[in-house]
Amino acid sequence: MPDIRITNCHVHCFTDRHIPRHYPHRALIPFKRRPGLVRVLAAGAHLLGQEGLAQNLRRLARFGSEARAASQAEILARLNPQYPEDARFVILPMAMEASGHGPVPVPIAAQHDELATLAATPGWAGRLIPFAGIDPRLPGAAAELRRCIEVLGFRGLKIYPRLGFAPDHPVLMAEVYPLLEARGLPVVSHCSRGGVTGRGIAAAQADALSAPQAFIPVMRAFPRLRVNLAHFGGAADWQAYVDEGVTPGQEGDNWMLAIRDMILSGDYPGLWTDISYTLFETEAYLPVLKLLLDDTRIAGRVLFGSDYYMTRQEALSERAVWVRLRAGLGKGRFRQIAEVNPEVWLGERAAI
Repeated sequence: MPDIRITNCHVHCFTDRHIPRHYPHRALIPFKRRPGLVRVLAAGAHLLGQEGLAQNLRRLARFGSEARAASQAEILARLNPQYPEDARFVILPMAMEASGHGPVPVPIAAQHDELATLAATPGWAGRLIPFAGIDPRLPGAAAELRRCIEVLGFRGLKIYPRLGFAPDHPVLMAEVYPLLEARGLPVVSHCSRGGVTGRGIAAAQADALSAPQAFIPVMRAFPRLRVNLAHFGGAADWQAYVDEGVTPGQEGDNWMLAIRDMILSGDYPGLWTDISYTLFETEAYLPVLKLLLDDTRIAGRVLFGSDYYMTRQEALSERAVWVRLRAGLGKGRFRQIAEVNPEVWLGERAAI
């Protein structure tokens, strides 16, 4: 598809050197060190008829093999052949030192430095769009963001509230969002019920920190800040909508519908969302996406993203999914979410 320049707005390439040693649990450390053992356990579960367990173990093995890459460059080298040669990738680091899951072998600043070097490498220059990843609870978080923007040339910010902080954390409100808004740079926030949760953070608390409504104080205080609430609410809420529908008056309880309604309200001019991971779960979500994109206000605020390499837990490849999206949405709709909207969101093109 040489006539569409795809920008994947949600890609990860951090390795296990950037992940806390004890994540997701101390008991799994032996399995992390012996990936072959996970495959053996998966085969055993299959033979015993425990196909659900076997599938989860196979997903863990695929994810683990990706994370054990020697460098971020190695991960991106696996992703690159899945896309046209002019495709671009917004790279989102993870700052996990304050997650409570143990020490991180390589700190976030070094992760940023490696990514900056990679983005300047021939073959990647102009195709990698690095964002900074910070946790406002870490000392010097705002200074690290400023370094990434002013010294390394990064193009935005990624935050992950499920780790245990609110989107309107005082450091973010006083030092981070004003800088981003002044420079016209966007922010991505994890917005689904799944993902990494800080140690000791209950699921309900993690959900409250990650919910679309948690970002309302931010968007009211910084109306020109372009905010991407990633995953369009997450697969669990899409599945609930497909299976159960919605009770009138309770649309806000479903995060996909909450984001939809927040965009349609016009009250949050900086609000965007992406379809990363969610549309990789099942083909059942594609018709729902098509219906959502029938509204031009929604169609103008949805970004293509995949959540690679998190999607390596699923059986479908990157190419299979974006080709399926291109075929299912049609050329015009796919161009809008994969080319036009990302350019607007990144500040490269005027809003239509």
